[in-house]
Amino acid sequence: MVPLMNVSPLIKAGWYSALLLGIVYDSKHYACLKPQAEKERKLAAEQKKKEEEIKKAQQKLEEFSLLP
Repeated sequence: MVPLMNVSPLIKAGWYSALLLGIVYDSKHYACLKPQAEKERKLAAEQKKKEEEIKKAQQKLEEFSLLP
């Protein structure tokens, strides 16, 4: 096993500050992207609902056209 080394306080401070800056950046980036993703999900749900309605209408038309 490798013996523990003393790490410079400057290096530790740099490491922790980079970690905190990364966390802050990611939280702001996520907050910016979240509304866009919600809009996309709503549009996809509406599109899916419309497609299902069209499919049901087509099935009903096929049923009526197959009746003698």
